[in-house]
Amino acid sequence: MATTVIGAFDTFMKDTVNLAKDRTDKARDSRNWLLEQIASMADKDDEFPQLYPEININFGSFSRRTKIRPLDDIDLMVGIDGDYCTYLTEKTKIVIQTHEATKRLSNYTHGYPDSNLLNSRKIVEAFKAGLKKVSQYEEAKIKRNHEAATLKLKSYEWNFDIVPCFITREDQFGNSFYLIPDGNGHWKKTDPRIDKKRTTDINVRLEGNMLNVIRIIKYWQKNSTMPTISSYLLETILLNYFSTKPSCLSYVDLELEDIFEHISHVVFDVVNDTKGFTDNLNELTEEEREKISTRALADQTKAMEARLIEYSDPAEAIKLWGEIFGNAFPAYGG
Repeated sequence: MATTVIGAFDTFMKDTVNLAKDRTDKARDSRNWLLEQIASMADKDDEFPQLYPEININFGSFSRRTKIRPLDDIDLMVGIDGDYCTYLTEKTKIVIQTHEATKRLSNYTHGYPDSNLLNSRKIVEAFKAGLKKVSQYEEAKIKRNHEAATLKLKSYEWNFDIVPCFITREDQFGNSFYLIPDGNGHWKKTDPRIDKKRTTDINVRLEGNMLNVIRIIKYWQKNSTMPTISSYLLETILLNYFSTKPSCLSYVDLELEDIFEHISHVVFDVVNDTKGFTDNLNELTEEEREKISTRALADQTKAMEARLIEYSDPAEAIKLWGEIFGNAFPAYGG
């Protein structure tokens, strides 16, 4: 129960939207222990890909600190040594070629006539098989899911998505990127360092206030009746929005009216991948875009009304915010 809009939002963010610190700490400990088990796989099996732990990298919303409850998945990329392989960019994919000097990775190639090309599915399967040998994971569910080996623990509420990766040598400009499975047996480019740095830089410039706004918008999108916007697309839209803003207020409700209006328009636009690896992140259908825009405009109107009566009629203002965010938003109680 809350008697002020500020109090309602404080409670909502703390108890419903933001991750609890004890679960976050436990998840990080669990992730670190998992990485220790993976690090030992190449030592126990001389056919397992030689690892390159120096390029291991955490990615996804948990790493960027934009994750909301529930803490249901944690993403990590596990580095593999290049083993004298080279990569070649083709029209729709990247292929990794093995060579005469290649040792362990020569066990994970495609069949004839592509017997010199590294099969990303086989690499993911190797990680999956290695995880099954860890005694503490005997009760866990382990499967291949597109580019990742997914580990679902019985003891915790989260999954781990483990993505094997390579890193390219730096070019003449000092740039490099990661290669990860594309889900079809070959490879694709990515670089979570860019996403994480961009998120951190904008948030720091805005005095640390942006992350809470991103989280509450992700909650709004996830828990409403409108079509789903992918988490990464929504974050990119919001980062693009805040990249042009001189400030972000610490009271999240004061930012929402303008953001709802922005989403109602930008959902129809091309949304470029700031890493430059994808032309357009926005794969929503026209019908989905219309429904999202309609909902965003309706909630913009409610947000405007709630702000106008925040002090004269806090009960009605809190009720309006509850209509926007659902039953989990604190009710008014004097």
